Amino acid sequence: MPRGDGTGPRGQGPKTGRGMGGQRQGGGRGLGGGFAAGPGGYCVCPNCGEKADHQLGTPCYEQKCPKCGTAMTRE
Repeated sequence: MPRGDGTGPRGQGPKTGRGMGGQRQGGGRGLGGGFAAGPGGYCVCPNCGEKADHQLGTPCYEQKCPKCGTAMTRE
């Protein structure tokens, strides 16, 4: 940086070249930017309020409520 203004050797503008990759679009949250609630917890029926234990490896929206048969959501 000959002038100390952040430009490279050819004056390509600030912050160009190697070492400036940083975190990209995902903001460090992985692909898709989703979240995971973890292995424990409950699945809750949005229709009747029935709770059931969350089954590891199966999303709550794939579980049916034991009382009314509605797809459950994560608590």
